[in-house]
Amino acid sequence: MYKLVRATALSLAASVFALSFSSSISSAEEPIKIAHVYGKTGPFEAYAKQSHVGLMMGLEYATGGTMEIDGRKIEVIEKDSQLKPDIGRAMLAEAYGDDEVDLAVGPVSSGVALAMLPVAEEYEKLLIVEPAVADSITGANFNRYIFRTSRNSSQDAIANAVALGQDGASIATLAQDYAFGRDGVSAFRTAIAKTNAKLVFEEYAPTDTKDFTASAQRIFEALKDQPGRKFLFVIWAGGGNPLAKINAMNPERYGIEIATGGNILAALKAYKAMPGMEGATYYYYEIPKNPVNDWLVKEHEARYDGPPDFFTAGGMAAGIAAVEAIRKAGSTDTEELIAAMEGMEFEGPKGLMKFRAEDHQALQSMYHFKIRVDPEVEWGIPELVRELTIEDMDIPVQNQ
Repeated sequence: MYKLVRATALSLAASVFALSFSSSISSAEEPIKIAHVYGKTGPFEAYAKQSHVGLMMGLEYATGGTMEIDGRKIEVIEKDSQLKPDIGRAMLAEAYGDDEVDLAVGPVSSGVALAMLPVAEEYEKLLIVEPAVADSITGANFNRYIFRTSRNSSQDAIANAVALGQDGASIATLAQDYAFGRDGVSAFRTAIAKTNAKLVFEEYAPTDTKDFTASAQRIFEALKDQPGRKFLFVIWAGGGNPLAKINAMNPERYGIEIATGGNILAALKAYKAMPGMEGATYYYYEIPKNPVNDWLVKEHEARYDGPPDFFTAGGMAAGIAAVEAIRKAGSTDTEELIAAMEGMEFEGPKGLMKFRAEDHQALQSMYHFKIRVDPEVEWGIPELVRELTIEDMDIPVQNQ
């Protein structure tokens, strides 16, 4: 009887050990699941494609080409928001709930992002926002599960205020009538108030506007009799960019200069007609000088027969941030990731980036540029005037 009991006990112990060992092996080999929820279809399709290419290249770069972290394979699950807030919200919930992803990245549109933020909080899972820009994402609508590698409207605004905020300048704005445009103008208004320039007029137009005649006439009327240099500062995303159309209306006859921020290479083609135009940009592939950007430019040109674009750099930064966070935390547990990411510094294609602990916004360089025209290049080239580093910009914390 003793031998039977002892044998049974040993057998049970062996079974428990085997089960425990098997579970630990299984856990170690479970993939790290990352959802990319972005507008694959719709007017921001070009932005979305760049963002996804950049994300995959960022994951590849940060893992040394293995697409693994501590022996666990990275699995990326794509979800199409179709640029619709309700669909973006549903796709993120599906990713967290049904697909059981560890974290998510996206979306393209600020309006979609604002709809997705409460889902991250409900499921208590991370959302790395890239490339949506509205200040309210890490401001009034912020929750602790949100981190953003993309620049925000204030970073755009402060950088452009440095470029345009000259003594005695008068400025009017034209922006899209939704979160991106209105947050952008609000941030620019605050930033320009700290300079010796003045904002004299704001114009908003629907995102699908094709005819800008009425808007341009109101802007010209507001600016034409103002003293000093006169700028029309355009904040626009996606198709239907009004730069070329307004430039064709000859604002120069009133002494009005068009100014705008950086954009994708396709949009920079319109800049070629405006040599000397100034503004500030988030990224242009020839500006940053660092090993990460060198790799991105070289590999992107080899694989895609052209340089990386505006949102490719952002997607890459998000991929690198995700890998660095998981590696630093030693886990995909949400609370451990939050602890690892608050204050985390990492190197992206733009150089040093840092997640500010207070609002999880990535602090980063911006670039004051002046457009140079080269007959051999099909777009206007944003030539660096000055790099605005993290220390050069006082980005407000807006989630208090």
